[in-house]
Amino acid sequence: MKTLVIVNLTPVDKTKLTEYSALAAETLKPFNGHFIAKGAIETLHGEATHPMKAVIEFPDKESAKNWYNSDAYQAIIPLRDSGMESQFHLV
Repeated sequence: MKTLVIVNLTPVDKTKLTEYSALAAETLKPFNGHFIAKGAIETLHGEATHPMKAVIEFPDKESAKNWYNSDAYQAIIPLRDSGMESQFHLV
């Protein structure tokens, strides 16, 4: 079953976030992951904790977890954390 990684985020350094985003996109390829949506959100109900969201699709849960735990992705987490505040969810 297809699996989504939902990222809620607030940019804190746009230059670092742009660099991270480009690197992160490359780390998805070996796991057949790809962005299906990203950008500012429009809240229809409730209170949003972050103004932006990214949605990444993987073929299955194992691929998503393997991507997140991969050496390539783990190596860019410090850049991610300096570029944005975020929450990652697996659905």
